[in-house]
Amino acid sequence: MKIALDPYMHRHLPLVELPRLAAELGYEYIELSPRADFLDWWVRPRAYPERLREFKAALRDHDVKIASLLPMYRWASPIEEERQAALRYWKEAIAIAVEMEVDTMNSEFGRGSSPGGAACLCNGDMVENSEAAFWRSMDELVPIFEREQINLHIEPHPEDWVETLHPAVDMIRVIDSPRVRFLYCAPHTYYFGDDMAAMIRDAGPVLAHVHVADTMNHKASSGLRYIVNPPGARVRVHQHLNLGQGEIDWDLFFSSLKAANFDGIVTSCVFAWEDRALESSRFMRQEIQRYVDKYWTRT
Repeated sequence: MKIALDPYMHRHLPLVELPRLAAELGYEYIELSPRADFLDWWVRPRAYPERLREFKAALRDHDVKIASLLPMYRWASPIEEERQAALRYWKEAIAIAVEMEVDTMNSEFGRGSSPGGAACLCNGDMVENSEAAFWRSMDELVPIFEREQINLHIEPHPEDWVETLHPAVDMIRVIDSPRVRFLYCAPHTYYFGDDMAAMIRDAGPVLAHVHVADTMNHKASSGLRYIVNPPGARVRVHQHLNLGQGEIDWDLFFSSLKAANFDGIVTSCVFAWEDRALESSRFMRQEIQRYVDKYWTRT
């Protein structure tokens, strides 16, 4: 099992400083989420050869590895020009993973077209068009992942054209590639459904990666946990908090992973505390290890 840090709260640091920071916080692995000087949101990668060499050297110097690279491109956009650009960026990102000797990448199903286009969330036809675009992209990208022996872990996300667990798991199983697996993001649990143990069990055959952070149940208190105006506004609310600050049952979460024979990547994915990011990241490393020790070292 790999316990990784998503260093998004530490993105103000130079790229070459991240391995030192991760090591000091107790992490052996980083899940490198989008940042402006490497794989930025939606646009062509900014990782040129000299930057790659410097980053690889820093990782080696501090004995830290990249568990996963996280690109975000519009591979499900029904606007073909956007989708084609996303495919070009994905291919460059895969080449970067190969150069960095990284065997895993993860991403989301995506929000479809850019903000200037129609929003998938608000239109059933747009969801269908985004799914069709996604399948076209998979037809082209999955053979590349298989050829380069790179794993791809995909998660549904609030506001994506796929927001819930079971359709996402079904589509991954339809792809039917040993290189394409499911990522369960714990802060999205209450969008997935109400029975976390059953959902983890259902995802088990393709589950390879989890994001760990706490969140409140937006459906609680008769749906009045969060009040938005006007009533019925189409919004998606969740948090990425330290363990114990929300309502996820972490004993149930980790015991369910153990029951599903999970042995993949566990990423600390907290974004809420940039004002005390060091303390948060260190706390999460310790708490994740405590649960791993509790459920994976039992005789």
